[in-house]
Order: sequence, then structure tokens, then C-alpha cells
Amino acid sequence: MPLTSDLVGSSAPPMTHDIDARWTMAYAAALGDMRPCYTDTRQPGGVVAHPLFPVCIEWPLIVAGRRLPGDDRLTLAEPMRSVHATHDLHIHRPVRPGDRLTTCLTIVGVERRKPGAYQMMRLDTTDASGLPVCTTWMGALYRGVEVEGPDRPAAEAPSEPDPIGADAAARSEIRVPVAANLAHTYTECARIWNPIHTDRAFAAAGGLPDIILHGTATLALAVSRIVETEAAAIRHASGASPPGSVRWCSCPRRSSCASSWSIKERCASRCATPGSGSQCATTASSSTVRAGRAQGQSG
Repeated sequence: MPLTSDLVGSSAPPMTHDIDARWTMAYAAALGDMRPCYTDTRQPGGVVAHPLFPVCIEWPLIVAGRRLPGDDRLTLAEPMRSVHATHDLHIHRPVRPGDRLTTCLTIVGVERRKPGAYQMMRLDTTDASGLPVCTTWMGALYRGVEVEGPDRPAAEAPSEPDPIGADAAARSEIRVPVAANLAHTYTECARIWNPIHTDRAFAAAGGLPDIILHGTATLALAVSRIVETEAAAIRHASGASPPGSVRWCSCPRRSSCASSWSIKERCASRCATPGSGSQCATTASSSTVRAGRAQGQSG
């Protein structure tokens, strides 16, 4: 059944989450990122959340966004064929334990792409005072699903990054091990549950060769390594398929934990399959496309 472009402008009811240190520290620990600014509660001012932590509070809205009125034309199996295609995250200030955050979701685009129907969602998160905390533009690709109605691309979405050529010069390369249990650990610590990441029978029924690592986990692993030497914008240009590579580009080096980021991700059809000895290769391109300023907290 088709995905109708009449969904553009629809929204899901807002959801509110109370953030605690247990959740933010578990998220960082799942990534193997034990940097003190994320895990040492003895620090003055306490800990901050990992830059990718907002995906944890956005996930319930993304699930709700698949069940909006007018979206009932899809069969039960078709939403399971949806894959995380793009992710553009703008962090206006750090997430901290003690925050009460409210997230709203709006469907801002539906259009035809070669593999299927592409849907863009905007997620806006504010704190208890109504001040912005983060804004995400998340694209989902429904493989093999048609679009009903005219294409309605997102009018205000940030532009996608330019493709990185295969011959682009790399500044550095970081190889990140992907353990066999990572998808399970990330699922529980992030509180992001989708059986394609943990249930092999379910993944196979959805046409996948095996369980795959969450796209947000792949991006978060790259961010953790990049924060060690960089604090700026990141372009995640493809999914990791160990042994393979994820290309990213970033701005000048800072030795701090990032608290203000602009992060862009474009996932390809390849995804990391967790397994003993698997690695995700992250390669730095010499061509920078989008800068973000980091006001880091040392740790």
C-alpha cells in the first residue's frame, strides 16, 4: 500500500521525559565512552549527556509518527521495512540529568526516492522553560513502498551534504570495534527497541541478512571517537558495513567534550552487522561542508 503525501503537516502528541544520570551514563557506557564529563558525578555541576543522547527521547515520537491518522494505509509489514536514512541533529545546549524535556514531532516531507517512499520528520525538544534544547530532521526510507499524491519535499529542511568522492583525500582514519553484543546493549541502555537490531528471525523476515546495528549507534560511536580530537560538525556519509568505512568530515580540533553540535548523517543501504572482531572504520575527509561551534566542558 502507498504512503500518502497528505501526511505532511501531521503531528504526534508531545511526549515529556525526565532525564536522570542513570540513563545518560548508561548511554555513554553502552558506547564504551567513559569520559568523566559523561560518567563522573563528582564533577562540579555534575555530568552532561553524550551528544547523541537526544535520539533516546526522540525514539518514542518516531514510533508514534508511524501511526498517525492517514498512515493506516500501510500494511503491518511495510513499516518494518523502513530504515533510518538521514539524521540532522542540532544541539542548542547540553542535555543534563534533572532536565524535564518535551519533544514534538511533525511530518514535514514525503517524496518518492528510487528505493521507495522517503518521509522527513522534524523533532523539536524544549526544556521546562520552553527554551530549545535540540532540533532533529530525521528521514526514513520505506523500501519498496509507493507514494500516493504529489511529492512534497520538506521545505525548510537543512540541505543534505554534498557526496564525498571515492577519491577524496582522508586526513585520518579511526577503526572502532563493533562487539557481537553491542546491538543488544545499546537497545537497553538507549531504550530504543526495534527487533531488527536484536531478533534474527524478525530481521530475516524483513529481508535483512542478519540483525543490524542501530544507525544512531554507528553515528554515536563515530562521534565519541571524534570528540577525542574534534569538536565541530560531522558528516556521516554512509552506513558502516564491517569491514568497511564511514566517511566523515569535521572542523578544527578542540580538546573538550562537545556541548553544542551540528551533526549530519546520511546512511546508505549498508549497515553494520555486530559480530566478534567486526570493526567500523571512520575516515576523515579533507573537505569540510558544515561547521558547528563547540563550547566544550573539559573532562
